[in-house]
Amino acid sequence: MTTLKIGTRGSPLALAQAYETRKRLMKAHDIAEDKIEIKVISTEGDRIQDKALRDFGGKGLFTKEIEQALLDGSIDLAVHSMKDVQTQLIDELRITAHLPREDVRDGFISRSVSNIDALPQGAVVGTSSLRRQAQVKKRRPDLDVVTFRGSVQTRLEKLERGEVAATFLAVAGLRRLGLLGELTASIETDVMLPAVAQGAIGIECRTGDERVEPLVAVLNDKETEICVTAERAFLRKLDGSCRTPIAALAEIEGDQLRFRGEILAHNGERSFFDDRKGSIDAATEIGIESAQSLIEKAGPEFLASLVE
Repeated sequence: MTTLKIGTRGSPLALAQAYETRKRLMKAHDIAEDKIEIKVISTEGDRIQDKALRDFGGKGLFTKEIEQALLDGSIDLAVHSMKDVQTQLIDELRITAHLPREDVRDGFISRSVSNIDALPQGAVVGTSSLRRQAQVKKRRPDLDVVTFRGSVQTRLEKLERGEVAATFLAVAGLRRLGLLGELTASIETDVMLPAVAQGAIGIECRTGDERVEPLVAVLNDKETEICVTAERAFLRKLDGSCRTPIAALAEIEGDQLRFRGEILAHNGERSFFDDRKGSIDAATEIGIESAQSLIEKAGPEFLASLVE
């Protein structure tokens, strides 16, 4: 077999996800490790480290260069954190498989207190996520929330230096990096609803690639695909961007799909929430209906204020 080339970002977490994909491909198809090359591709999002990404164009910043490598044939498949993937892909590319989803929860990390409610009045909290910023301000409007960028390791180092009293990281990322020991507490989803597709890994291929698509398709986890499909339909309907505090979670409960969605003002002072159930076979429709419900509850003025 000719070598498969996997494209990925170069962060430790992105590499861990690429190694996981390689391991699953090796096991599924009895492929030798030296037949699957991991190719690191620098993205604009990785190169911008000192500014908020929402000022530079949003989600595509972490995928654009990797997708270009797919299109020009220099890689055969791409491994992404699905929360970084734009909701509309061009026809030439498709998400062929979703790996089984990890823990969807946000993690609270502090060296001084056990949870967000225990933080002292006016404490400084760091996060690069507008969603987390809004959710924190909703729960604790007294806190000083600052933009906090960099890899998982970089953010942990900033915490150790005392730049902030606490930060938030996805539990899934900490687990994949073997850093669960850094976690102070996992935040239940009824307290902090996660980002769309948090904890999910997607594998992107060229549409109609008769060599690669069949190899990748067997890795697909159907439950993850259903839930991520609903969440991404919700985000697409809301036209969500990095400027919009949006949270969503779909979960399979028996033969039903439970969907929760939330949109928030940047300062957390106003928020709108939807909780519904429907058929597993109607994942896209459930996500769209939830988004439409929030649009009607919030009204056009509120939604317009989120993207200014």
